[in-house]
Order: sequence, then C-alpha cells, then structure tokens
Amino acid sequence: MPSARDPIDPDPAALPLRRTPRQTRSRQKLARVLEAADRLLVAEGAEALTTTRVAAEAGVSVGALYQYLPDRAAIVDTLAEGYLARLETLMDSFLDRASRETWPDPVAVLVDAFADLYRSEPGLRALWFGHHLTERTREADRVHKHVMAVGVHRILVAQNLLPDNAAAATACHTAFLAADAVIQQAFRTDADGAANLLEHLKIMLGSYLKALTAKP
Repeated sequence: MPSARDPIDPDPAALPLRRTPRQTRSRQKLARVLEAADRLLVAEGAEALTTTRVAAEAGVSVGALYQYLPDRAAIVDTLAEGYLARLETLMDSFLDRASRETWPDPVAVLVDAFADLYRSEPGLRALWFGHHLTERTREADRVHKHVMAVGVHRILVAQNLLPDNAAAATACHTAFLAADAVIQQAFRTDADGAANLLEHLKIMLGSYLKALTAKP
C-alpha cells in the first residue's frame, strides 16, 4: 500500500507541470522537489508552499523549480493530483483482488484500506482539510470521485453482489460520495480516524448494500 514514507516517483506526463522533464536526472529532481513540498505541507501547511521555500527545502534553485512549478497553485495542483493518483491506484489493486478472491465483508475491506491510506498520507489530509485547493484541483477531485465510484461498482460486480447496470452504478456513486464525506470527517476529528465514525460508516454502507442485494 502506498504510504507517506514511500519515495515520490511521479509520472510527469500525468501531472499539471509547466514543462515535462524528459531525462532521468530531471525526473529525480522533480521527485525531490515534490517530496520537499510534501514535508513542508505536513509541517507548516499550504501557506509554506512558496517557490522560494520549496526550492530551499529541496536544495534546488528557484529557477530550476520554476521550469516545472512556477507558483503555489502549480505546487498544490501537482501534489493533489499525486495524492488522488495514489487513491486510484489503491482502488485498482482492490479491483484486481476482487476478481480473484471472495470477500465475506467487502465494505469493511474497502473502508479499512482507504482509512489506512488516509492515516499514512498526512500531506493529503493537510491539503484537503485546508483552504488552498485551486479550481483545477477541485475539478480533478470531481473527476476522481467518479473514477472511484466506478471502481466500487466494478468491485461489487466482480464479487457477484451487484449487477452491471446503470442503477447499480448510481447506487455505488451515492455510496462513495457518502463514504468519502464520512472518512474525511473522521480524519478531521482525529489524525488516526475517529473509530466511532468509521465503524458506523461500515454499518451504514453494509445496510445499504444489503438493501440493494435483497431479493424482491
């Protein structure tokens, strides 16, 4: 599972960069810059994400940083899309597992996995719970929510719990939006995730899934 301690190795082509680094050395420099930005975000909040502070933390010149990340908004957007990509990668890994395994409680598996990722990504929490999201990041988050809801639907289809139709897709989209809101609130309340909220989320989603799979 991805964690905040893992080295950041971004795919530059998928990030909102001013320029895309082509050489290995440039890619490594960008990764170092993003790791430095993540450290500052966790330690001091998004206010610290100026080009001057990030360049100093990464040990690169402001001019070198400016080639890829010209301002705070670009830094925020790039960090945010990296965090969203980690969540989507985790969803993909569970879809792969769901096609090969049978889970007694898919709701608990998914809630626990994404709660674990929130615990391991203090930068994600610091950015999302602050007030510095750009319109580009908000739009990326809207697209991300749709991608994640599709992932939930595909997992439950793979587990033979829901049909592959539009009504089930809408139900999964609804469930994901509710789960996302509760998980975020659980981690706003407690850096480890408020256990009572997470447990009641499992109960709520489990009841919803049971109602959806009940025979008429």
